[in-house]
Amino acid sequence: MESEEKLQIVQDAMEELKAVDVQVLHVTDQTTVTDYMVVCSGTSNIHIRAIVDRVIERMKEHDVKGVRREGYNEARWVLLDFGDVVAHVFDPEDRQFYGLEEFWKKSEPLVVA
Repeated sequence: MESEEKLQIVQDAMEELKAVDVQVLHVTDQTTVTDYMVVCSGTSNIHIRAIVDRVIERMKEHDVKGVRREGYNEARWVLLDFGDVVAHVFDPEDRQFYGLEEFWKKSEPLVVA
């Protein structure tokens, strides 16, 4: 599956569960680790876990396997690694504190319709 297809699945899953302020960063030129980073916030620990669960569920429906998941139990910053697409689901305070979008600011925010 192409990176852009994975990206769309992740975005759609986040939007289904009303993730807050979904941002997509195209980081291919800045790192060899991944092509895209998707950053969003949830409104509570329960909401964060629900977003993460939906993303994983949708990816499995499309036969994307091998996801690495970190931070699920605390649900303040959950990282989902699908190789060429990495998703970060944050508590709003932690998102502001860590400032991933600022760190990767050389990346152009990508608008995907």
